[in-house]
Amino acid sequence: MIFDNPELDRRTLFRAGLGAAAVAVVGSELALPTAAHAAPGDDLDWIIDCDGWGARPPRDPLAVSTIPTNKIIVHHMAFPNTPDHSLEQAVRLAKSCQDLHMDGNGWSDTGQHFTVSRGGYVLEGRRGSLDTLRAGERQMVSAHCPGENGRSIGIENEGTYVTETPPQALLDSLVRLCTAICQRYGLHAHDIFGHWDFRATLCPGAMFYREFPTLRRQVFTALGTDLADVPARRWPDIWRFVGGPVVRVAQYLLGHRGYPVAVTGAFDAATVAAVQDWQARNGIPVDVDATLTGPTWETLAPELGRDATGLPISAVQYILNVKGYADVTITGEYDWVTKKALQDLQRLHGLPSHGKVDTSTWCAVVGGVVRQSFRRG
Repeated sequence: MIFDNPELDRRTLFRAGLGAAAVAVVGSELALPTAAHAAPGDDLDWIIDCDGWGARPPRDPLAVSTIPTNKIIVHHMAFPNTPDHSLEQAVRLAKSCQDLHMDGNGWSDTGQHFTVSRGGYVLEGRRGSLDTLRAGERQMVSAHCPGENGRSIGIENEGTYVTETPPQALLDSLVRLCTAICQRYGLHAHDIFGHWDFRATLCPGAMFYREFPTLRRQVFTALGTDLADVPARRWPDIWRFVGGPVVRVAQYLLGHRGYPVAVTGAFDAATVAAVQDWQARNGIPVDVDATLTGPTWETLAPELGRDATGLPISAVQYILNVKGYADVTITGEYDWVTKKALQDLQRLHGLPSHGKVDTSTWCAVVGGVVRQSFRRG
């Protein structure tokens, strides 16, 4: 599901120097560098381009990002779970989405880079996304996730998956698309995240999100990645241009460490100052944008046993509830319901299901990826 915040997008645009990267799009012709990570034999002809599904031309010039792409963000569209899995429905879907984004939201074009239908058809979203994918060095600046629009590839998936799981055809095509994106942009399976890891939203849906460990493992296998090349933990790199549940968790933890920050989910000035102060005090490079880097998370998040109480437990309970564990409530006490939810999440990510909140469990809880999740069959 796509939301937009023009002010956040403008700040990200100017910070990254993207103001000089605007290009007029005519058809699908863009001046792009030679492909750097193109996969031999993968011609991408299975992706239906904008002309192929009859897209409208963009209203305004679009921009090509000048900063590296570092992740994939997966969405659901919050559209009906139609039983029509035909190509015709996929085309109708792409057109309806573009009309909504251009006429309803007032955007220049479709917000996401790519769309996957319930029948497994993959379509180009924002014009130029397929050409930039072929080039493999840059991406179109998009409108799928404020703060991440210049450095993440956004994939919308037809349907609503709060209580239902996506059909297999959709999941299979999503694996294929994520694999191609990783090959072209030099990304990895552990660089796949959900929309709500960077935004306050129900997207991609709790039941879809439960499929993410399997999605990542299948992409990992398709890429032929060596397990030794997977980091122990890949944390969500939230920064001052994003908001949402993961930011709230960070604020709970900063409060536990003594910082007077409000738990709002907005990455405000007090949160920026607290993150940077924590980095300085712990010998971590201070990030100009207060990015919660791996070392920042790993020093900030305390290991919790069954006797733990207070703000860290409240943080765990909050994010578990947001991500589908509806029975978990924020009490600040490590109760039986919290333990059972943690054990379920640990099993989902291939972690020992002891119910304790160690560093790897923290990573999985906040939407990160742990190496153990790739060891499962």
